Amino acid sequence: MVDLRPVLHVVGWLLVLLAAFMLPPLLVDAANGDPEWHTFAVSAGLTVFSGLSLELGMRTRWRGLTVRQVYLVVALGWLGCCAFAALPFAFGRPQLPALDAMFEAVCGLTTTATTILTGLDRQPAGLLLWRALLQWLGGVGTLVMAVAVLPYLRIGGMQVFKVEMAGPGGTTSNRAIRMGATLLAAYTWLTAVLAALLWLAGMGPFDAWLHAMATLSTGGFSTWDGSIGHWNSAAVEIVVTVGMVVGGLPFLLFFSLAQGNFKAMYKNRQVRWYLGVMAAASVAMALWLAIVGGLGALDALRRGAFTTASAMTGTGFVAIDYGTWTGMPAVMLLFLGLLGGCAGSTTGGIKVFRLQMLLADAMAQMRQLRRPHAVVVASFDRVPIPDEARESVMGFLVVYALGFAALAAGLGFLGLDFVSALSGAAGAIANFGPGLGPVVGPGAQLAQLSDGAKILLAAGMLFGRLEMFPLLVLLTPTFWRQ
Repeated sequence: MVDLRPVLHVVGWLLVLLAAFMLPPLLVDAANGDPEWHTFAVSAGLTVFSGLSLELGMRTRWRGLTVRQVYLVVALGWLGCCAFAALPFAFGRPQLPALDAMFEAVCGLTTTATTILTGLDRQPAGLLLWRALLQWLGGVGTLVMAVAVLPYLRIGGMQVFKVEMAGPGGTTSNRAIRMGATLLAAYTWLTAVLAALLWLAGMGPFDAWLHAMATLSTGGFSTWDGSIGHWNSAAVEIVVTVGMVVGGLPFLLFFSLAQGNFKAMYKNRQVRWYLGVMAAASVAMALWLAIVGGLGALDALRRGAFTTASAMTGTGFVAIDYGTWTGMPAVMLLFLGLLGGCAGSTTGGIKVFRLQMLLADAMAQMRQLRRPHAVVVASFDRVPIPDEARESVMGFLVVYALGFAALAAGLGFLGLDFVSALSGAAGAIANFGPGLGPVVGPGAQLAQLSDGAKILLAAGMLFGRLEMFPLLVLLTPTFWRQ
């Protein structure tokens, strides 16, 4: 049997950390004279009590975590944080039912831009801050998984990035600690810079900070039902577009930049592909908006770049309603949302590097067919792809496709139309949020969905955010055997 004590000990510390982040919303509501601060006081008390109970009750001699315990920490840590993060939504002014509160918390921590709430401008300031903090924390959790967990577990080809954890300048563990501190510092610093730019672009200080957190985490929670379109400001849209693009970059680059390696940015083939695909899609979208939508050249380019960045990074911000689009732009947005950004970023989706590895393997096979006796090796970023990584990527893509198909079929079985089921499943599993159509599109009333549909969508968000295998492996009987 798996020793659960170290697992629950770590989960306890995660809950204590979550309770600490309930204090800023508490202080904001108290400063505004809003009695909603009691909600966060009760929620923080319950969360810290549960966390300390697990931390103290399950304390044991620390010998590190086994692979199976890491899987459990990932799964139970995310599920436990989602459950306790839902308390302010259930106890506070929205008074959401338990399922709806859990759905909103999952949307926040998985940085999925879907929301169950409406009338955001009438919600307490503390609750709006809590939603932004959840997405910001979800972005941190995603970075930690990308840097420390997924390469260690060899999930989805992420082991090709494990070599970046080693090198000169100390032991691997010390280097990992320094890398984590650098990533967190870069994440915090970029959030502050983005908030300042949004304030200069015309947002109020409170809105600027919350949208900066939602932008860099590629979460997409806004303080207004109209999202970024509420401001109808070219300056705001440009700043947010740049912020979304940065959120889709691999944050390990900032570790390299901090070491003085300024060539790492343009030498990284994944970054070049990411920016190239986004630029090409933005131009195509701008042409469609100019020709079919009747927008001027500059407006079309700005709105096209904004919508493309929002879809590809999975941020889900809306400046122009694309819910009723059909044809080329709808297919493009769906593809970009499923593709996602770079590995090691806060985005969801398949990730650009897996597409690169898949194409590299396909090209190698084509060269092998032309020259059967030649030794052909597929490479990624000028480094040969290990067979283990290639097989891991193929397995990931197969499971991803099957999960997407199963989720879409389940939503269709529950009564959603074809477009809503397909785009809703894509938005959930790729964590880019709004789909197409009036049911799951931008501005849709998700509270009207059936409980079964909400459960499926929330499960899809966690399934996609955790890269599937940390949850699937728990369902295998051999995992629980000694």
